Amino acid sequence: MTSAAIAHDAPARPLRRGLIDGAALPYLLILPALLLECVFVLYPILRGSLVSLENFDGSLGLDNYRFMWSDPDFWRMLGHTLIYTLTVDVLVLVVALAVALLMNWSFPGRGVVRSILTVPWAIPDVPVAIAFVFMLDPSFGVFNRLVRLLPFVDQNQNWLLDPTLAMAAVIIVTVWKGFPFYSLVLLAALQNVPDELYDAARVDGAGPIGQFLHVTIPGIRDTIALLAVLAFIFATQQFTLIWLITGGGPVDATTTLAPAIYMQAFRFYNFGYAGAIAVVGFFISALATIAFIFIQRRLARET
Repeated sequence: MTSAAIAHDAPARPLRRGLIDGAALPYLLILPALLLECVFVLYPILRGSLVSLENFDGSLGLDNYRFMWSDPDFWRMLGHTLIYTLTVDVLVLVVALAVALLMNWSFPGRGVVRSILTVPWAIPDVPVAIAFVFMLDPSFGVFNRLVRLLPFVDQNQNWLLDPTLAMAAVIIVTVWKGFPFYSLVLLAALQNVPDELYDAARVDGAGPIGQFLHVTIPGIRDTIALLAVLAFIFATQQFTLIWLITGGGPVDATTTLAPAIYMQAFRFYNFGYAGAIAVVGFFISALATIAFIFIQRRLARET
């Protein structure tokens, strides 16, 4: 018998499995991401929490939180944050859902249109803010050119000098900047809704509105809930657009928690109070996440 035949007839030896091929492999794969999270997320949170406990005399305590509780400026900024965040959350989801429904139709050039829709999301915040500052200029801005077409508007608006208009402006810019991301996610969710459900709804006599309410919305409600939480968190943490467009003004009409943290830390050098405000912002985001988990579990039990 030749050596080749002996090698062919020999029983195959099982491959030895090391630690890297066994149960430890998933943990090794996620280790770089965990290290990045610890360095750039967990450590800043812990460090900011410790800074917030530094009293005015250098000792540790709750002086910053006591001052915050009695500070009317903080509560006004918190109110601005909730108005801005909730409005952005609702508007960006409505716009994103409308665009996703349009993009879910089949028409020539749909791929090109989808690519164009991603442009606002792909442009960095700084050029977006600069462009909108020029567009909002009271003398030559395109916003006033459009508003003057309305029959009840007979003069140019000072968008960035009026408290109400300034808040509306930063909300519009934030929604315009963020809706493509949410549209693409909702579009993927819409494409996963089975066509058989729409066929069954049509057989039962449901029209377009009935199909939307009883098929589309239930089919993507988990995605909507997740995006609502993400939009809430992103809006709570929004700093660049607000700061570059209004600087938190006029007066403090558009000062949310993120610009307030920056001003307290780097304008007034009150790092302890800035850390306390950051902790409040963190807990607001955490509460939104907990609410999402609760709603998701409740929806899962209902299905």
